[in-house]
Order: sequence, then structure tokens, then C-alpha cells
Amino acid sequence: MIDIQLTETPLNTQTCIDFVTSGNAGAIDIFIGTVRNNTQQRKVTRLEYEAYAPMAISEMHKIAKQACNKWQIQGIAIHHRVGILHTGDAAVIIAVSTPHRAEAFEACKWVIDTLKQTVPIWKKEIFEDGEVWVAARP
Repeated sequence: MIDIQLTETPLNTQTCIDFVTSGNAGAIDIFIGTVRNNTQQRKVTRLEYEAYAPMAISEMHKIAKQACNKWQIQGIAIHHRVGILHTGDAAVIIAVSTPHRAEAFEACKWVIDTLKQTVPIWKKEIFEDGEVWVAARP
């Protein structure tokens, strides 16, 4: 079971948990990437995410399928937000369910690391005194 979303609307953690919940899963691991209020001692006022949507969605599906081939994933949800986000907003949620916890942790970490390296989603940090596009590398 794979659920991929790229959306301008706020993300919902419970929706991701509900999607990956399975009687065969003994573990659900969740990663929630949120907007922090500072970067390198500069106050962040907001973030702006842009994406090449068709390719981003395709790449997220590819990552999910690769993860399913590497681990015994019962369900995986990858939801990423685009548009303007403010401090505390969730930018990305990844939920993975597996029979055992070690697999869930490994898979979830691999998914977010791979997503940041390969998916065409770009982040601009807006500060009180300027702005900068951030490289998509972890």
C-alpha cells in the first residue's frame, strides 16, 4: 500500500498513520519535517517550497516502491507540502509500517534521505533580512 501526496494544504499526521496501520505491522515509524524558526542564527519568517510536480510525484512513487523491495513494508505514506509554510508547519510526513521496529526505522530514514537527494522539490528560506534557496541535500 502506497500513498503519495504533494499538496498546498496542511499535512495531517493521523491520516498517514491511519493509511499505514495494518494487522501485519508490529511497528509504525513516522518522520515529520517541520519549519523551524531559525537557520544559522538567522530568524526564519517563512519557507516557500516549489516542486516540479509530475516528476516529484513520480520520484516519490519510485522511492516508495524501492523501499517496499528493500524492507517488508506493509504500508508507506509520503506526503510533502508546497507553497508558503510558517514556523511549526509540517513540510513533509513519512509513515512506514513493517512487521518489526528496526525495519520501520531503517526504511523511514532511507526514504527521507533519498527524497531530499532525488525529488525535485526546492526550498526557499525567507529571513527578516533576506532570503536564500536551500540545496536539497541533507
